[in-house]
Amino acid sequence: MIQSMTGYGKAETVLNEGKITVEIRSLNGKNSDISIKTTMIPKDKELLVRQAITQKLYRGNIDLFMTFEPNAAENAKEINAEMALAYYRQIHDINSRIEKEFPGEGNADAMHILSTILRFPDVMDINKKTDVINDGNWEQVFACIREAVDRLCTYRSEEGRSLHSDVTSKVKNILACIPEIEALEKERTDGVRERICAKAAELSLAVNQERLEQEMIYYLEKLDINEEKVRLRQHCKYFMETIENEEYPGKKLGFIAQEMGREINTTGSKANHSGIQRIVVRMKDELEKIKEQCLNIL
Repeated sequence: MIQSMTGYGKAETVLNEGKITVEIRSLNGKNSDISIKTTMIPKDKELLVRQAITQKLYRGNIDLFMTFEPNAAENAKEINAEMALAYYRQIHDINSRIEKEFPGEGNADAMHILSTILRFPDVMDINKKTDVINDGNWEQVFACIREAVDRLCTYRSEEGRSLHSDVTSKVKNILACIPEIEALEKERTDGVRERICAKAAELSLAVNQERLEQEMIYYLEKLDINEEKVRLRQHCKYFMETIENEEYPGKKLGFIAQEMGREINTTGSKANHSGIQRIVVRMKDELEKIKEQCLNIL
C-alpha cells in the first residue's frame, strides 16, 4: 500500500534529569530534506539521526523537534548571589547618599531590600542544562527518535490508504469516459461529412463523388482518435499496476499522469465535437486532481 509524504509522529522518554519529547513532521518534497531543529542532539550523533530518518521515511521535507522538561529538582530556581550582591551594593551606596543629603530618610530595612532585589532580572536563574544528552543515555534518546519516526510512518500509511482510494477512483473515472467518447464518434463522423457536403453545395461546386470520398477519408483519418484511446487505456492500466505493486511509486505515477495528459489533450484537439469536448474537460479535471495527489505520494 502506498504512503503519503505528509505525516506527524511524537514520542517521549524519561531520563534521570527529566522528560524528552521528540516530534517529527514531514511534508511532500522531491528528495529527502531533513532539518534538525534542536541543539540538544550532540553534533557527532546528527549523521546517525539523519541516516535513521532517511532509511525509514525515504523522502520529503522533514523537520525534527526536541524539547526537554526538567524534573522539579532540576527545574528549581537558583539565586545568582554575585548579581544580588552587586544590586545590594548599589542600593547601599544610594542609601548612604540619601542619609547625607536627606538626614533621617535612609536606613531602609535590609531584608526588605533583599526581597526587592530577588525580583530583579537575572537574580533568579532557572537551572538550565545544556548537556542533557550524553553517551550514558544516548541509546534511550535514539530509541525515542526511532519511535517518533515509526509513528510518523504509521500516520503516512493511514493517509496513504485515503490517497490510494481517491487516486484510483479518479483513474477509473477517466477510463469510464472513453466509452462515452466512443458512443459519440459516429455522430461526430456524420457531422463532419454533412458539413463538408453542405459547404460544397453552398459553393455550387461540381463534385466528383469518388474523389470527395477519398478526401473525406483522408480528413477523417487526421481526426481519428483510436490510437489516443488505446494509449490512454494502456497508461491507465500501467498507473494502476504501479500504484498496487511498487513500494514508492510517487515519482513514476507523476510521469505516467503526464503521458495520460498528452493523450487526453490530443483527443481534445482532434475532437471536433462539442459533446466529446465536454467529456475531455471532465477527464482533464480528474487528471489535474490525480497530479496534485501524486505530488504527495511517497
